[in-house]
Amino acid sequence: MRTLKFLITTLFLLILLNANAQEKKKFKIHTIAFYNLENLFDTINDPNKFDERSPMMELKANRTEVYKQKVRNMARVIADIGYEVTHNTPAIIGVSEIENREVLEDVVNDPLLLHKDYGIVHFHSPDERGIDVGLLYQKRLFTPIYTSSHELKIYHDNTRKRDYTRDQLLVSGKLEGEMIHIIVSHWPSRSGGEARSRPKRIAAAKLNKRIIDSLQSIDPYAKIFTVGDFNDDPTNASMKEVLKAKKDKEDVGLKGIYNPMEAMAKKGLGSNAYRDAWSLFDQILITKPLLEKDYSSFRFYKAGIFGENYLINKKGRWKGYPFRSFADGGFTNGFSDHFPVYVYVIKEVK
Repeated sequence: MRTLKFLITTLFLLILLNANAQEKKKFKIHTIAFYNLENLFDTINDPNKFDERSPMMELKANRTEVYKQKVRNMARVIADIGYEVTHNTPAIIGVSEIENREVLEDVVNDPLLLHKDYGIVHFHSPDERGIDVGLLYQKRLFTPIYTSSHELKIYHDNTRKRDYTRDQLLVSGKLEGEMIHIIVSHWPSRSGGEARSRPKRIAAAKLNKRIIDSLQSIDPYAKIFTVGDFNDDPTNASMKEVLKAKKDKEDVGLKGIYNPMEAMAKKGLGSNAYRDAWSLFDQILITKPLLEKDYSSFRFYKAGIFGENYLINKKGRWKGYPFRSFADGGFTNGFSDHFPVYVYVIKEVK
């Protein structure tokens, strides 16, 4: 009995000492996020785009007031993503469904974000709807070193006419002195049906993989985040067969890709809804070096869907769906038809 008590006491002390040792460890944490801003268009008709078909331009009255509120709503969400854990807005956030750089300037100059001094990376895409992707970053935390836009060329099988869509944005830079790479995408939609439009997303995935491969050919240990609205779920062919993304960390090889969103999708979680079914089109995938357990540099900690209560529709036929900005030809004072997604990266501070 004495021996048993001694063993129990010893075990308790070891646990306590280990807990105290863990408590002494301090970590730095940042949020890297993605958000589809749902038709963030300005109120000016651009003759070089089909922006007159945007929900903003289709409004018959109060466009300026609606635009200002839309910008304010987008800034509110961005300011909130990850704040509860990091006590900061995202260090880096990829965005989609924006018309131009100017709308992003309005967002980052909103009073909720202005003090964070966000920088912007944006290139114009040839998308037929006139929408682009972009990247926002806190200048004190992240320094872009190299930026490029990668064209996705898709042609219709019967006519060989080009189907113009969004370019993919690559931003390489240093997060508090550490080199990382972020690819921001908005892959072709499921217009015309999932099966019929699938080859377009396969093509987008192949482009994404080429960008990743090119980075890894220079540095096999490159820390890469590929973020976006992929218009595919984590289990679709574009993710599993082209990117070869893995659900489990232990299955990820040196140049492999981990998709933390797949486990969420398996649980029925989603970032957008259609016909009473949830999809997880918004995702953040990462490469193997972000999974190492040595926290002397930034590593992946956790992923999530930012589905706060105020982002959920409370009534009507879309009850329970993401509270979108535009519906039935008008402005709802909502946010987006997609929830944002995010990952936390952490680093031990000595």
